[in-house]
Amino acid sequence: MDYSLTSLLASLVDFILHIDTHLQVLAAQYGLWLYAILFIIIFCETGLVVTPFLPGDSLLFAAGSLASMPGSSLDPHYLFLLFFFAAVLGDSLNYQIGHKLGPKVFSYQKSSLFNPRHLVKTNQFFQKYGGKTIIIARFIPIIRTFAPFVAGIGAMHYSRFLLFNIVGAALWVGVFSYSGYFFGQLPFVQQNFKLLIIAIIIISIMPPFIEYLKHRFGRKQDTPNC
Repeated sequence: MDYSLTSLLASLVDFILHIDTHLQVLAAQYGLWLYAILFIIIFCETGLVVTPFLPGDSLLFAAGSLASMPGSSLDPHYLFLLFFFAAVLGDSLNYQIGHKLGPKVFSYQKSSLFNPRHLVKTNQFFQKYGGKTIIIARFIPIIRTFAPFVAGIGAMHYSRFLLFNIVGAALWVGVFSYSGYFFGQLPFVQQNFKLLIIAIIIISIMPPFIEYLKHRFGRKQDTPNC
C-alpha cells in the first residue's frame, strides 16, 4: 500500500477515535466556522459514493457532546438543523448522481463491480422493504452512502425517496446529536469516550454483517451434497 494512503488512513482512524479532542481543537481554531466544517463532512459522507469512510454517527454524537460543554460556541438546536439539512441535501445529491450515472455505469456487462445483476437484486430489495430501506440505511455506515445512489438508479421515485430521506435524516441526526448533548458530559461517558465511539461503530455495522453471515452460511446449507 502506498505510504501516503497508509498515512491518510491512519490519520482518519485517529480522527474518528479521538473525535471529541479534534473537534475541541477545531472549535478553538475556527470558532463558528466549525459549523461549516461539520456541514461539509456530513454532506460529503452522505452525498458522495466515494467518501463513505468519513465519520457520521460518531461525528453527530461528538458534536452534540461538545455543544453541552460550558462556554461552547455550538448550539445543539443549530447543530440539529445544520446536520439535518446536510444529510437531506447529501442524500438528494447522491440520488441524482445515481439517477444520471448509475444506468451508464451498470451498462458494462463485463464489469465485476457494477454488474447489471447487482442492480436487479438491489431493485428487488427496495421493492421488498420499500421506503424504510432509506430510513434504516441512515443508521448503517457505508450502506448509508450507497442506498440513495442505488435508489436513484431506478429503485424509487424521487418524490417518495425525498419523504423517507427527510424522515430518516431527522431520526438519525436527532438520535445521535441530542444523545451526545444530553449524555456526552456524563463522567462515565467522558472517561470512556473512545470506547463508546468504537461501540457505536461496531453496533452500526452489525446488521449488514449478520445479514452477510446469514446469506453466506444459509446458501451453503441449501447447496445439496454431491
